[in-house]
Amino acid sequence: MVNDAYRRGRSAAPSHGTMQRYSIFSLARNALTGHRNWQAAWRSPEPRPAYEVVIVGGGGHGLATAYYLAKEHGITNVAVLEKGWLGGGNTGRNTTVVRSNYLYDESAAIYEHSMKLWEGLAQELNYNVMFSQRGVLMLAHGSHDEQVLKRHIHADRLNGIDNEWLTPAQAKAFCPPLNIGKELRYPVTGAALQRRGGTARHDAVAWGYARGADARGVDIIQNCAVTGVRRDGDRVVGVETTRGYIAAGKVGVVAAGHTSVVMAMAGLRMPIESVPLQALVSEPVKPVFPCVAMSNAIHAYISQSDKGELVIGAGTDQYVSYGQRGSFHIAEHTLEAIVELFPIFSRLRMLRQWAGIVDCTPDRSPILARTPVRGLYVNCGWGTGGFKATPGSGHVFAHTIARDEPHPINAPFTLERFRTGRLIDEAAAAAVAH
Repeated sequence: MVNDAYRRGRSAAPSHGTMQRYSIFSLARNALTGHRNWQAAWRSPEPRPAYEVVIVGGGGHGLATAYYLAKEHGITNVAVLEKGWLGGGNTGRNTTVVRSNYLYDESAAIYEHSMKLWEGLAQELNYNVMFSQRGVLMLAHGSHDEQVLKRHIHADRLNGIDNEWLTPAQAKAFCPPLNIGKELRYPVTGAALQRRGGTARHDAVAWGYARGADARGVDIIQNCAVTGVRRDGDRVVGVETTRGYIAAGKVGVVAAGHTSVVMAMAGLRMPIESVPLQALVSEPVKPVFPCVAMSNAIHAYISQSDKGELVIGAGTDQYVSYGQRGSFHIAEHTLEAIVELFPIFSRLRMLRQWAGIVDCTPDRSPILARTPVRGLYVNCGWGTGGFKATPGSGHVFAHTIARDEPHPINAPFTLERFRTGRLIDEAAAAAVAH
C-alpha cells in the first residue's frame, strides 16, 4: 500500500522498487525518531457546539455509519462520540468471524450485503483489514443437526448465497485437525461449508473506517461519554456529554451492549437484554488451522489468527450483566469440546479470556430503525453476530439517517415488529455465539 503522503507528492505512480525502498526508509527513520514524523491516522478535534448528525458509539458500526454518511450521502458535518477509545468495546472483544449463511430472507439479505462489502473493503478504504475468506465450517452431530444445516443450505441457495453440504470425510479433508472418529460423544455426521466466509482483523476495520471518515471531514471525538439525550417534545435536539452539550439535528445510537442505557436517557425502553459473550485465545503456534470451524451442538468454535493464536469462541453467560472478565466455567466447558473435536490442541496453553457485552433481542435479530422520537435512530440487538455485519450495517443505517427512511435491506428490522409479531427468528443461526 502506497503511503498517502508519498502519493500526494508524486504525479505518477512510483515503481514497486521505489515503493519498497521508500517504505523501508520511512519505517527505519520513524523507528529511530520515536515515530515523531508519523502523521496521525485521524484528528482528535475538540467537539463543536453543534452537528448535523451525532453518532453515539465509536465501534465498527458507528464508524462505518459515519463513513457512509459522508461518502454516500455527502453529510460531513458529523461527530462520532466514543466514551473510551475507538474499538475499545465490542469491536475489540469479538472473534472476528465473517459469514452470511443465515436462514431467513431478511437476515440473508443484510448479511450477504455485508459480505459483498467485505470483499472489496480493503480497496474501498485503502486499508488492509486482513479479510481472509478461508471458509466457515458448521458441524453436524446427528440427524437433527443435519436437517437444520441442510435447511440453511437450501435457503441460502435460493437467496444466491454459497453454502454446501460435506460428508465427514470431506469435512476432514477441508479441515485436517478435525476428529471424525466414531468414539466421540457427538460424532461428526457432516458439515455445512460457506467457502466465502472467514475472518477479518477487528482493529483494522475500526481504524480503516475511522481514517476514511476523518478524511471526509467527520469529527471523531474520543473520551467523550454521553450522559444525557436532550429532547424538545417528540424531537431530539442534542446530547449531554462529559465534554459539554452538543446540539444535533439527528442522533444515531450505535452503543452495542449499552444501547438500553443510552436509549433510556431519551425516555425509550428497548426490547433487549445485555449479556456477556465469552471468548479466549491460546498461545501462538505455527499455521495449523485452515478455516473457521464451529459446532452448535457442543457449543464451541475456533479459528487461527494471523499472530498464530487459536481464537476460541464460547457462549453467553446465562444472566444479564456488564461484567467483561470472562467466566472460568464457560471457558472450561468450551475447551472440553474443542479438545474432543481437535485433540491435537490438548496441550496448548490458554493466554487470556474475556467477555464482550452483547445486546440480544427476543428474536435474535437486530434493530436498525427510526424510533418514536423524531431525529433519533438506533442500531442495536445484533447479539452475537455484530462484527460480521459491520460494513452492511453501517451502509444501510447511514441511508436510514440521511433519508429518514429505511433502506430496503433494513426495512424489516424495525422496533414495531415486537408489537406486531412479525419477528425474524434467527436463534438457530446464532445458537453458538458467533
